[in-house]
Order: sequence, then structure tokens, then C-alpha cells
Amino acid sequence: MCGPEPLLERDEPLELLAAETARARTGSGRLVLLRGATGTGRTALLEAAADHAAANGMRVLRARCSPEHTAVPFDTVTQLLAHGPEFDQAAGEAPDPPDTPPHRGRPARLWRLLSTYAAESPLILAVDDAHYADDSSRRWLTEAVRRIDRLPVLIVVTERGQYDIDPPADGLAHALSPALVHTRTLAPLTPDSAARLVRRAHGGAPPERVDACLRAGAGNPLLLRALLADLKNISPDAHPAALPDTCAALYPGNYAAAVSWWLDSAGPTTTRVARALAALDDEDAPGPADADLLARTADADPARVPGWLTAMTCLGVLRPDPAGRLRYAHPLLRDAVLGGWASADRQAAHRRAAETMLHRGERAETVAGQLLRCGPVGEAWATGALLDAADLAVRADRSDDALSYLRRALDEPMPAARRTVVLTELGSLEYATVRSTAGIPRLAEAMRLPGPPRERVHAAVALGTALARRGEARAAVDVLRGLRDEHLTGHPDLIRTVQTASALLSDHDQGVRQEVYRWLRETAERSPHLVGTAGQALLVRYEATAGLTSAASAMQRVRALLAQPSDPLAEVFLLGTAAAVAQWADQLDEADRLVRRGLTGQRTSLLHPMHLALLNVRIDIAAARGAHSLVLADPEVSRAAGGGAESANALAHAVIALVETSRTAEAARLADAFDVRHTHDSWELNRFLYARGLLRTATGDPAAALDDFLECGRRQSARDVTSPVVTPWRTAAAECHLALGRPHEALALADQELRLATVWNTPRVLGRTLSTLGTATGGRRGLELGERAVRTLRQGIDRAPDDGASGETAAGGRTASEVPGEGRDVAPGGEPVETELIRALVAQGRGLAAAGERARARDAFREAAERAERLDASRLRGLAEAALREGGARRTGTALTGPSALTAGERRIAELAAQSRTNTEIAQLLHLARRTVETHLTSTYRKLGIRRRSELGAALANAGETP
Repeated sequence: MCGPEPLLERDEPLELLAAETARARTGSGRLVLLRGATGTGRTALLEAAADHAAANGMRVLRARCSPEHTAVPFDTVTQLLAHGPEFDQAAGEAPDPPDTPPHRGRPARLWRLLSTYAAESPLILAVDDAHYADDSSRRWLTEAVRRIDRLPVLIVVTERGQYDIDPPADGLAHALSPALVHTRTLAPLTPDSAARLVRRAHGGAPPERVDACLRAGAGNPLLLRALLADLKNISPDAHPAALPDTCAALYPGNYAAAVSWWLDSAGPTTTRVARALAALDDEDAPGPADADLLARTADADPARVPGWLTAMTCLGVLRPDPAGRLRYAHPLLRDAVLGGWASADRQAAHRRAAETMLHRGERAETVAGQLLRCGPVGEAWATGALLDAADLAVRADRSDDALSYLRRALDEPMPAARRTVVLTELGSLEYATVRSTAGIPRLAEAMRLPGPPRERVHAAVALGTALARRGEARAAVDVLRGLRDEHLTGHPDLIRTVQTASALLSDHDQGVRQEVYRWLRETAERSPHLVGTAGQALLVRYEATAGLTSAASAMQRVRALLAQPSDPLAEVFLLGTAAAVAQWADQLDEADRLVRRGLTGQRTSLLHPMHLALLNVRIDIAAARGAHSLVLADPEVSRAAGGGAESANALAHAVIALVETSRTAEAARLADAFDVRHTHDSWELNRFLYARGLLRTATGDPAAALDDFLECGRRQSARDVTSPVVTPWRTAAAECHLALGRPHEALALADQELRLATVWNTPRVLGRTLSTLGTATGGRRGLELGERAVRTLRQGIDRAPDDGASGETAAGGRTASEVPGEGRDVAPGGEPVETELIRALVAQGRGLAAAGERARARDAFREAAERAERLDASRLRGLAEAALREGGARRTGTALTGPSALTAGERRIAELAAQSRTNTEIAQLLHLARRTVETHLTSTYRKLGIRRRSELGAALANAGETP
């Protein structure tokens, strides 16, 4: 009974058919019913039975039922018996009257015809797809089964036996006694048989490819053979192990056609459910128990869907993933199920899924994921879900998702005010993540829409920020000025915010900056209330950079401003400006707190000039501490190192940090990749020039470095930025002059720097300037200046036990350091001063060596090397050690590991940590940032040679320290 290709795993039904054929030939007929899912080989088995019967002398009468003829009476019987004039006579011309008994009329005549055929020769009636048979034929066949037990007639019928959403009609054997019927249900192929089929078609296929074929074929012979036929047209080299995920990669398309036939056979409702599952087969796929969502998405009977899911899993069409969610066994199978689904129907399914998920309380992003796949809904719930999802995506730093949700939200109806908000956020994100020009049209549209003044200010500030960052500072200020003059009358708080934003954006153009700050100063003198606290803080910042105020005075003024009530929109300007001043004044922990407050209270997805300013201050703080590893780990600096940072300041800090960690080759690659000629005017460009000058100094090119420092100074001076608190370009240029043998030029620059440093009056800028001046002066006077520099810096370390911030909380939730009159005079934290002390010690040592005081010189070099190692300042340590070797000495003295190597700050934090204090508690007790505590503890563990907090007590006690 085997054809050209054996029927796999069908030996038992073939044996049954052979036995029943032999029995029928002896005159005792029966019905054999072959049931199975679509594609399991029912027809092939029926043909095998017919061929076997014909080979054994039986006459074969065939009928193939189809859904197109279910309404034609006796269509199936006609196909079976229409073989000559006898049929015409038996069928008769006129139809039988209604309710004619089966033993009379046309059915009786057809039965007599069958008996006549049986008398001539044993018969086999092969009826394929009897579930499509017309009712008249079904009744006739049922009655025939009851009467063939004494005739040489075998009836073999195939019938679809698969769980569908729409319950099927009763089967052919429903009204028959089991004694009259042999039923065999055809199961899917086992993996072993299916694998043999794959290897027979594709010899040498690797196991991965075989497994993929089995999953895509789901053990179904129809699907598997169609897939293998298509794969013959794909070169094995193109897909050595994997299958394509889409039917578009298959030719000529047998597989897609087979899946389509499988769906059509199941009926329209089952097809909708199958496609709905395919549409939901992503991260939000329904699990085995989540049949309700699937039913509602497909608009199907919820009571039938769980059974269908179970049946499809048993057939191998579906498989549970590790999380228990049912998915199609292979992406190719899922794609084939989705193929041919009309776009409108698919979108309607996604809309139903979204609405169902919303009512069930699913996550906003889950609901929005469905809305992305359908057209406009036109209802408020869809808008809300999309905007909620965008908000969550922004908070999770998933900008691409947020962009998709916001763009889709614009397709839904919303009030003009809300549309202004959405356009502002969308434009801001497109500017930041797509390209600088992408968001500007969105922001301009937001500006044109009518809406509340506050939202228009958000849009104007975002648009101004985008324009300024593109080098169009004047256009940015004009946008804000136009909004102020035309739409903000009667809103003094918003006018102040717009003016403050204008001042900050003007930093991108020196001409615009001079105009804006001139207006700001004049207005503040006449009517301080018109500029607000944020505007007054900007004036403090201006005076600090112009060398017009001291650090103590500047901090006193910004703390007073912080203590005053501020407009919500203007507060971030105040916090960011105060943080910058605090960083320059070496109040690093206070600056860090202000930065964190500013970033926490700001929606980062909106373009805002102060957001980037706060990020810049955060990097400045880490750089001032000499924490080069933290600088390089900062996200903005990391982006700069990868060529994607928008901030030239971040790039500058990346270059400096690499130089200070002796990675000058990396620093040079970064600097060379930055095109100064095509960069618009900005203070950040000045910072880059300074950083490149330091790089060129470190690589032995003082002439080129001098050009960078002088250009930096020229640009800064044109902006009225003369104080060394921003970039100490004069001392750096003076050192280049000295290297080039020009002591007079160096002395002039150092003298000028000292006058400005004296105005600001912090140990760090004073000590740095005195040290450079001492080197330029030389002789006994130079040694005195060098000694004074070292002394000033040592005093700066001793005067700053808590980084200048009081821990008592004043009214309004601000610390006492933020309240006027309660903060102490400015004094730097130890780390920024210690970095300068290392440089000053090296300079002092060189002066002493030149004066013949070699012993004192070695002490200075040795102390510099030890301090540099404690701070992990590799370049400075290398300078100190090289100076020691030049003097004929080797490093000895204080151990650089163990408790004696700890700085005062590290020791204080280690003692508290050994007392089981948490990092948060230590930060609160010492009024430090938590990150500062973590940095100190990391350094402490390294120096003590321990790995965890529990070892601190023993490590300190072993050296006589008391925790």
C-alpha cells in the first residue's frame, strides 16, 4: 500500500484499511472514518486505501466535498454514483416531495443503484472532507452505513477533526452505532518522523535547521512539505542553520499558501483568533490563561478560546515561552498567519486589544503598544494612554519609544493647550535624539498654537534653546522677546522667566550676551523685582566671571537668593546658577546638592538651557575634585568620547581627564576629531581650547599650547570673562612662555592673574597663581612666592572640614548654608585644593633644586608624589617621581597604603562606616553628597587592602586607629 513516498506514521490505519477491504470483499461492509486536523494527511491516506482496494479488484467510487456545494442536494452522492445511464434512471427527473421516507423516493432509488453496482463488483466509496457534504448526502450515507453490513461495500470517509472557535456540525458517525464504524484520528508527526522528512529533502541539514523546520511545520505534513518545497529554492549557504522569519523570503510561496488553506479550513472566526494571537505575539502576548484578551481582540466567543489555545498547543502550532506565554512555534509560522490579513481588520483588532487592556488596568505602555498599530481612535482614552506611555518611556530613558508614542498621540484629538505641550516635548526629543534640525518645526508649531501663557513659555524656551545650540543665539533671544512683548502682559513671573532664559541663551554669542547683560544690570539697578531671584543670581555669576566680586560675597548673595521664594518656572535657573557659583567657590558638596535638586525638579525630555548647564556643572564638580574616573564615567562625557555629545564642555573635560590619567593618545584622538573652525561661538568652545592647550603642553608642544591658551583668553575677555574661576588660561599661558624662554611675558600674565585671583580670594586660585608667579619670578623672591603658595593651599585644606556647608535646616527646607548670614566664609573642600597643592609642591621643589637646596626639594617632590598617589593622579605623580629621579633620589617615606595613607576626609568617613553607619547617614552627618562618600570609601578600601565594610574596624584598629 505504499506510494512513491511512504506515509509516515500511518502503519496502523493502513493495516486497518487493508483488513476492512478484505472484509468488504467477502460481503460484509463497514464505515472507516479517518479524522484529523487540516494537513495531517487524511486525503493521502484515503487515496492509499483506494489504490489498495483497486489493486485488489474493487471498484472505486470517489467524491470530494467542498463548501461551495453544501447547498446542492445529493451533490456528494451524485459524485459517487454518477457513472452511466443507470444513475440517470435512478435519480429521476422530478424532486421527491418533502419528508419522503428514506426507503422511498430518490434515496431509495440511489440505494438500489448502489446495490446494483455492488452486485457487479465489490465497491469502495471514498468520500473526502465529509464535513462539507450536503445534508441530503449525509443522511443518505448514514443510512447506507446501516445497511452495507451484508454488501461488499467499504465506505471510507475523511472528516476534519480540529477544535475550532465556531462549534462544528455533528460528524457523519454521530448517529451511528460504534459497531458500524471504525474511527481513526490522525495525530501530527512525531519529531523523529518529521526530522526524517526534513533530512530526506535536505540531506546534511544541521540540527538547528532541522529543529527550525519542525517548529515552523508544527508536525503537520501539509505545512512541513510545503516549507521544504520552498526551501529548495534557497541556497544552503544563505541560511546554513536558521530559517527566514518572513514568508517574503520564500519562493514560490507553497508554505504561505498551505497556512492560508489551514486557516480557511478552520473558518473565519478561528482565523480571526489565530491572527489576533499572531498580532499579540510580542512582549505583551497573552498567556495561557489570558484567553479573554484574545477573545475580545478577535471579537470571538470567550468560552471557546481557551480550548482552541489548548488544542493548538497539543498540535504543536503554539508553544509556551519560559514565562508561560503562548507563542507561535516559529516566527515564520506567525508571519504566515498574519499574511493576507486586511489592514483595516488588523487595525480594528489592535484597537479592540488596546481598549480591552485599558479596561483591565494594563500598563500604559502595553495599551499604547497596541495603539501604535492602529489608526486614529478619536477618543480621549487613547490620547491619555499614549501620553502616559510617553511619560514612562522618558523617565526610563527610552527616547525612541517616547518619540513613537508622542507622534502617534498627535493623530488623536486634543485641546490646543495640550497639543502645545505634546509638540514641545516631541520637538525637544527629536532635537536631542534624531538631529538638531528635526525638532525645530515642531517647536515652532507649538509656539503658533493658542494656549495658556505658561505652556507657550515652555515652548518658547525649548525653541530658543534649540536655536542657540545651533549657533543662532540672536534668533533665540528674538523668539523669547517676541513672546514677552506680545503674549505675556499681566504675567510678571513669566516675563522674568523669559528674560532669565534670554540671558542664559545669550552665552552662545558674545555680542548678544553683552546686550542682554547690559539690560539685565540696568534693570536690576532700577527695579530688582523685574529680574527676579534667578536674574539676580545670573548677575552674581556675571560679576564672579568678570572679576568684580569675591567668592565669599558671591556665595552670601546666592544663598540669600536661594532662601527667598522663587517662581516655579524660574527655580531651575536659580539652582543651576547658584551651583555654578558654588563650584567656582570650591563649595563642591553644596554645588552637588544644588545640581541634584535642579535635575530632580526638571523634566529632562524638554529642551531647557539650564538642563545642559546643570549637567556641565556636574562634570565641573567631578573635575574640580580631581576624580577623573568619575569624569570619564559621566554620561555626557561618555557621549563626548563616543563622538555624540552636544556639549563641548563635556568633550573638554574628557580630554583633560585623559591627559591627567596619562592617556594622551586617546585625548589626542578626541581633540583631533573636534572641528573648531565649524563650531559656533560659545563659552564651551573656550573650554575646549583650554583643554587642547593642556593636551599640547603634556605632549611637549608649548608653542601650539600657547596659541590655544591665548585664543581662549581673547574669546573670554570679549565676553567680559576675566576671572580665573572659569579657565585659568593666564597661568597656563605663562607656563608655556617659560617653556619657550620668555620669562617677561610669563611674569606679566602671572601678575595679572594674581590681581584677579586676589579678588575672588579662594585658596585654590590664589595658590595656583602664586605658584606660577613664583616660577616666573625666580630667585629668592620666587622661592618665597612658592612657599606662600604651598602655605595658602595647605591652609585651604585645613579650613574645609565639611566643604563649607552647614547641616542645620532652616525655614523653608533649605540648609543653613543656603540662608543669608548663616553660612561661613568661603573655604574649599580638600580635594580641589589638594590637586593644586601637588602642582605647587612640584614647582616649589624645582625652585629649591635650582637654588641648591636639594634636601628640601626632595621632600617637596616626595610629598607631591605621595599625595598624587592618594588621589590616583597619575600624571602629577609621574611629574613628581621624574623630578625625584632627576635629583638622584628614590621615593621613600610615608607608606601609600594602610591607614596612614588615608586623607583626613577618608579617615573621618571610614571611622563612621566602621560604626555601621550607612552611606546616606554619613552623607547627612558630614553634609556631603552620597556620591562623595562612596568615592572616599572606594579609595579607602584600596588603600587598606580590604573588600567590604565589615573589615574596616579591624583594618583601622590594627594600625592603632579607633573607629
